[in-house]
This record gives sequence, structure tokens and C-alpha cells, in this order.
Amino acid sequence: MALRFGVFLLAGRYPGQDDRAALRRASDAVVAAEAAGFDDAWIAEHHFLSYGTCPSAITFAAHALGRTSRIGVGTAVTVLSTTHPVALAEQVALLDLLAEGRLRLGVGRGGPWVDLEVFGTGLRRYEYGFAESLDLLLAGLTRPTVRADGEHFRFREVAMVPRACSRPPVVVACTSMATVEVAAARRLPMLLGMHLGDQEKIDMLDHYSTAARAAGHDPTGVEHVSAVLAHVADTRADAVAELRAAMPGWLAEGLAGYQPVDGRPRPRRDPAAYTDLLCSLHPVGSPEECVAHLRASVERTGIRHVIMMVDGTGDPDRTMASIARIGAQVLPRLRD
Repeated sequence: MALRFGVFLLAGRYPGQDDRAALRRASDAVVAAEAAGFDDAWIAEHHFLSYGTCPSAITFAAHALGRTSRIGVGTAVTVLSTTHPVALAEQVALLDLLAEGRLRLGVGRGGPWVDLEVFGTGLRRYEYGFAESLDLLLAGLTRPTVRADGEHFRFREVAMVPRACSRPPVVVACTSMATVEVAAARRLPMLLGMHLGDQEKIDMLDHYSTAARAAGHDPTGVEHVSAVLAHVADTRADAVAELRAAMPGWLAEGLAGYQPVDGRPRPRRDPAAYTDLLCSLHPVGSPEECVAHLRASVERTGIRHVIMMVDGTGDPDRTMASIARIGAQVLPRLRD
């Protein structure tokens, strides 16, 4: 597999911004990424919190596909626990046909958040229904008709209209070994988040290989995706300082928005410490340092598709400048 590089966008609302500014920054970043030579752009989906202002990754993908002509556009991820998999399959097929194969689909289990209450899908579907939802989605993307007689979905056979020419690439966001096993049993690639370091990603890859072989699949050649934080400046000190000045304020407000659907305690991170952790794990620094870091990470993990969170400062001008520098000074050297 050739190296692939994408941008990963959260559309976070930073202090002093409104939602329109956050979403416009993300939209413009896709256009800038195409001009800079990135292979794809991925948008996250969140509900009811400023950590990410995009509540529908598939809707944003449609908008981004309309603004571009070459770059692949992916969802990272569409949350299956709060959407109907057949409705999602219909939307994916529609965009796949209109965008001539540029759509990539990332799906995930999501979390035990209040979203489950608001959308009426419930905690049980989150905890036990992900595999059933995923199988129904895949059936809707590959078969002329689909029906369901499971625990979470029951309906008569219906025709899938429109039908995708071929199934778009599907990746599964994995934050637990149980979800790794679901992906491996279907030989679907994993999307591994930027909260993980290389060794943690290697551990999940090893578990994937074991689970895939147990399911009768060859794990080699599966094109997993690794998400990282990336920011380029003249020096590492400058790059880290820019992120430290912006990210903690965004994280403090954004992460506080997570509301559990039940009485479990809400997970908490120290925003400044988490910023420092991400800066230590990922390509943040001069172009030369970013090249070296990315090259070493690819060699350690074997993951050759990397998507970069490039809007860590929240500033649209700085985001566009970092995208341009990565495209001009980092990607060509990695591809060479």
C-alpha cells in the first residue's frame, strides 16, 4: 500500500468563536487540503457539545464533496448507535454515486452519552447492538435488498434505492478490544484515535491480527488508519507554544459537554496536561521534525494511512498556513 495522508477535522468551537466560524474553518480546510496535495479529508461527528460542532458527518461530507473535485472525503466517524444503519446506507450510496467514488465511510460505536436518550436509541443498543448495526449497514451497501430480524432491528425486505456501484471503503473506529474484535471478524480496517501512542496502536493491531485469524481471515494487507495531531512551525518550541495557547481553552469547555446517559461518572481530562500529551505523541514541530516523526511512526506501526488534526490552534489563518506547509514541506519528503 502506498502512503496516504489526510486531514482530520473536529470543527471545534474555540473561545471567542461561534459555530459558523468553526464549521467554516473546517470546510475551508478541506479545500486547502486538496490544494496542498492531501489524499483525503475526514470530519468528526459530535452532538450537544462545543468539542465538535458537526452533528452529521455525512451531511458535512456532502458539502465538502461539492466544494472539491479530487480529494477523498470521509466521516470520522458517523455514530451508528444513534442512527439507523439502513438510512445511513441510503445516504452513502447517494453520495457515492454523485461523487464518483470519493466518499469514505468511518463508523463507530460512540459513547454512553445523552445522545442515546435524545435520539431514542437507548443504552442497550450502544452496549450490545453495534455488531448488528454494522452488519445491517454493510448489507445495505452491498445487496439489492435488505431485511432484518434481529434484537435491535426488525423489518420486511425492502429494495435499496439507489444502489452504490461498489461498496465505498468502510473503516471502524476502535477504542476498545471488543470493537477491535468486531472489526476483525469482518476484515474491516480500524481507525485508531489520536489519544493513542504508537505502542498502544501496536497493541490493538496485534489483537486485531489474533481476532482476524480466529475468524478465518488473513489480517495482512488491511489498510488501517491512524489519527494524529499535526502542527508545523519554524521550530518545535513555536509549534508547541501555539497549541498550548489555544487547545486547553477549547478542551476545557468542549470536554465538559459530555453528559452520560446514566449515572456513571463523567470522564475527565486536565486540558493542559492532555494538550502536552498530544504534543509529545505526535508530529508537532518544524517540517524536518514532523517528517522524522511520521516516518518513524509508520515504520513502527506499519499503518500507512495517516490523518492529521490540523486545526489545533482554532485560528483559520494559522490552520491554512499549517496545511500548506505540510503539503509543501512534509508530504513530498515522506512520499519520496
